[in-house]
Amino acid sequence: MGEPSSLAEAVRRDDPDRYLSALYAPEARREALFALYAFNVEIASVRDRIHEPLPGEIRLQWWRDILAAGKGAAAGHPVAEALSGVIERSRLPLATFQNYLDARIFDLYDDPMPSRNDLEGYCGETASAIIQLAALILDPEAAPEFAEAAGHAGCAQAMAGLLRLLPMHRARGQCFMPEDILAAAGTSRDEFVAGENRDAAMRAVVALSALAGEHLARFEKAANGMPVSLRPAFLPASLAGAYLARISARGVDPLTQIADISPLRRHWTLLRRALLGWR
Repeated sequence: MGEPSSLAEAVRRDDPDRYLSALYAPEARREALFALYAFNVEIASVRDRIHEPLPGEIRLQWWRDILAAGKGAAAGHPVAEALSGVIERSRLPLATFQNYLDARIFDLYDDPMPSRNDLEGYCGETASAIIQLAALILDPEAAPEFAEAAGHAGCAQAMAGLLRLLPMHRARGQCFMPEDILAAAGTSRDEFVAGENRDAAMRAVVALSALAGEHLARFEKAANGMPVSLRPAFLPASLAGAYLARISARGVDPLTQIADISPLRRHWTLLRRALLGWR
């Protein structure tokens, strides 16, 4: 196997879970997955590269225009050019990318997430969409049968990720925790971001962890019988359970510490699911 491409290197640096998962895909499909995942990395990092929301919205609009125009318009931008080629070759639905970009506008602002349903919708248009697109790259005939599994997998993966990154989000004044969950826990968006009312904040964390766990269980049930060809697309979600366990572990403060898992546990979980699937 040759040297890793620039796309693969970008994903390995900024999204190691998806990078390792892609290595379980057939070699002929990996570069397409790296293009998709590099796009996700690029969009997820827009907030970190701007000081005001408007430049971020302009950047997202640039992506909408480029993807709509096709491969020729993307020349000169490695990620956009590679992704446009993948969209064309794999006949990926452009509307899914447009919806993804629309959902990512939320990242640019400090607005509260209104409700659990809104969070599930956000996860569905982002993480779930990436899983479904990866599945279409890997096996376009089998992928539609596991659209429900992709929906729940993306919610579990994204919610576990949001819980892991709570300290980072709170430090920059951002809150993905739904307002209805915060209210039920006895706190508010402003209190949560400011680090006030710790007991209530922890109740909210427990509630969101439980919601992520529900989606994980529903994903694993829906994934029963998944063909080997699709497994690499869903492998990143297989780590959600390990992250949730770490978040709730004794001695871990999810409000101030980014909860992570050991490389050994990450590799073992991915290998086990890649070989055995979900059954």
